Amino acid sequence: MDYYRFAIRSTVAESTAEQREIILAFLGDLPFDTFEESETGWLAFGPVANWDDPDLARLDALGAQRHLAWEKTRIPAQNWNARWEANFAPIRVEQFCAIRADFHPPQTGVEHEIIINPKMAFGTGHHETTYLVLSLLHRLPLAGRRVLDYGCGTGVLAILAAKCGAQPVDAIDYDVLAYDNTLENCRVNATEGVRVFHGTLEKLHDRRYDLILANINRNVILAQLSALYSMVLPGGTLVVSGFLLRDRALLQQSAEREGFHFGELDHRNQWLCMRFHRNI
Repeated sequence: MDYYRFAIRSTVAESTAEQREIILAFLGDLPFDTFEESETGWLAFGPVANWDDPDLARLDALGAQRHLAWEKTRIPAQNWNARWEANFAPIRVEQFCAIRADFHPPQTGVEHEIIINPKMAFGTGHHETTYLVLSLLHRLPLAGRRVLDYGCGTGVLAILAAKCGAQPVDAIDYDVLAYDNTLENCRVNATEGVRVFHGTLEKLHDRRYDLILANINRNVILAQLSALYSMVLPGGTLVVSGFLLRDRALLQQSAEREGFHFGELDHRNQWLCMRFHRNI
């Protein structure tokens, strides 16, 4: 899968932290997968297949309104892999877990060490949303619980759940590269018991879970809340992430309309993670 890289910068001399947060919130409505801060603004990435002329027109309009300039570069798949490998450094979530690539030395002093070779799939723990879900898993009972990692990316959340004793653990992604990468990472981490699926939630419509992890994006979560509610067992939990602080009210109201009850939230920079539960 090829990606677009957008180098986005402000055309005014200085911008406040609040102004940058507002701009990032608007950018979050466009089909970007991830953002990186740069000295002058942001590097924003999104699959070529997700972009069309109306999206580019929306970005132009945002640029005119917020004094932004942008340049778009197409990144072939093999170059995207090299970029991640070159910039992938080990991370730690307190003493709970450490994530590294196979070319890094072992990490010590943590309960769980996970080896992730990201290839084309997102989910290394570096992005705020993945980090938030990893941190939340430390506070949830996982042993013996049925878990689904929806939009699994690299499979890091499914792998950690399995290492914490969850069983069975399913992982699903519509992107075949993410599916292949999750299979590979499960083998590397000796969590072959994780059942990995390629496709959409429809493939799992007859399965029910104690815990569903949906670290995707706002629009996908909103579109699938009804299906997710039907797949969470009574007394079970839904964890959602991949959206910005300004979307909290929309996500909470939409989830509550489906029958979920709000549990807790956490944020990292402008990114949000929320936990809901379904009553018994």
